[in-house]
Amino acid sequence: MEWPIQEVARLAGTTSRTLRHYAQLGLVEPSRVGANGYRYYDEAALVTLQRVLLLRALGLGLPAIAEVLRAETDAPAALRRHLAWLQSEQSRLERQIASVRATIETMEGGDQLMAENMFDGFDHTQYQAEVEQRWGASAYAAGDRWWRSMSAEEKAAWQARVAQLAADWRQAAERGLDPAGEEAQALAQRQFDWLAGVPGTPGHGAGGPTAEYFAGLGELYVADERFAANYGGASGAAFVRDALAAYAAAHLA
Repeated sequence: MEWPIQEVARLAGTTSRTLRHYAQLGLVEPSRVGANGYRYYDEAALVTLQRVLLLRALGLGLPAIAEVLRAETDAPAALRRHLAWLQSEQSRLERQIASVRATIETMEGGDQLMAENMFDGFDHTQYQAEVEQRWGASAYAAGDRWWRSMSAEEKAAWQARVAQLAADWRQAAERGLDPAGEEAQALAQRQFDWLAGVPGTPGHGAGGPTAEYFAGLGELYVADERFAANYGGASGAAFVRDALAAYAAAHLA
């Protein structure tokens, strides 16, 4: 059985243009092209597309995805690993939801918060492989030691600081501020100061993040939906990216 490109795009929540781009990169090629130029995809192509979309959701870029597809030719085995990760992520999110709901109910009820119960599901170690791939094993190890050294109260304060910074970025983007303007650059300074305090980040202990790392994070926020969501989506992430790039050019170059 085969499906036309328009139907595949609709089912996958993407576009025909994206599918053609994937074909140009050799990621997901149509099973055949009709005499009229229409592209059709068989079951094997759909399985490959599913794998590509899963890897994109993990934050991998297209070149990295191509390497994974070349290295892991056993599609069922690869999908089993994806399924295990998704199930783990589902469990983690359910625990986070329960934890946050309990915090809200406790606060609204005027009861005393129990710090040791506020972080169920907030397990940073799930990102170990990704951090080590992007920035090296030493970066993860330093950040891990730093996080584990904090008390529950210190972790709560740090989470609150990060949440407030993200909220201020979203508000600034919604207001349509100039990324290079005074207010946006003040937020960029806060972002810089926050990152400078996290061991393992490039430049930690030497004055703060490097220009390449700082501006590169902005690009990552746009490219990775998980990060973009912190800033209100793609448009908010693009605002943060432009502000960080302007800061890096003005202060870190």
